[in-house]
Amino acid sequence: MTRLDPTSVVLHSAGEGTPVLLLHCLGVDRHFWDFAAGLASEFRFLSFDLPGHGQTPVPSAAYTIEDLADLCAETLRHEGVSRAHVAGISLGGLIAQRLAAAYPAMVDRLVLIDTTPRYTDELRSMWAVRAKGAREDGVSSLIEGLLPIWFTPEAIVGNVAAVRYVRDTLVRCSGEGYALACEALAAADLRDDAKRIGAPTLVVCGEEDIPSFLDAARWLAANIPGAKSAWLARARHASVLERPQEALTLLRAFLR
Repeated sequence: MTRLDPTSVVLHSAGEGTPVLLLHCLGVDRHFWDFAAGLASEFRFLSFDLPGHGQTPVPSAAYTIEDLADLCAETLRHEGVSRAHVAGISLGGLIAQRLAAAYPAMVDRLVLIDTTPRYTDELRSMWAVRAKGAREDGVSSLIEGLLPIWFTPEAIVGNVAAVRYVRDTLVRCSGEGYALACEALAAADLRDDAKRIGAPTLVVCGEEDIPSFLDAARWLAANIPGAKSAWLARARHASVLERPQEALTLLRAFLR
């Protein structure tokens, strides 16, 4: 399996204080986390576009979640960061799990948002369909099906800023970049990593996320030693983006 090239990634830093690595979800970019700017006086936020997303080139071959975690570790080392808090949502949450399990000395506190250690067999099949659609018709062909998974009907009807950001970013996402990430997600099985996570962990999930993610949040909270859970009301898969103030309250309290 191809290892990812750390020189293809540009790490962005904002704020001062304890470093916090922020890992975005599928199809968007590092600007997903712009809502956290209000905490920049307390934390140093580190973020980058995942491979095939935003400004990071599409990899030349398939990769795994393990490869993405290795990429994170190499990127932090290059920046001179030996230890950081890590927060990841969905795809970013799988990367964060693996990073905490494989590089325990690098992860101080861990926040896992609307994520899973392994997709159900049904959803694994869905990733193949999504990858095919992205390659053949572009990511824009998937948007109308994705938005109701990410956001509540009220947010979509109101066309709130978070919905506009996701829609606009998905339109620009590379079809091949999206498809490669889909295939990495379909293959991932991090269940054995849970017991190896020693970092204090907060599992966050939108109360209206799909059932498999609700089940996964409960599983992670039960199987990561000492993990705590928090639920964001009136929110679906993009919970922290739909309820940013509530999310920032949780992050500030936990990361302090």
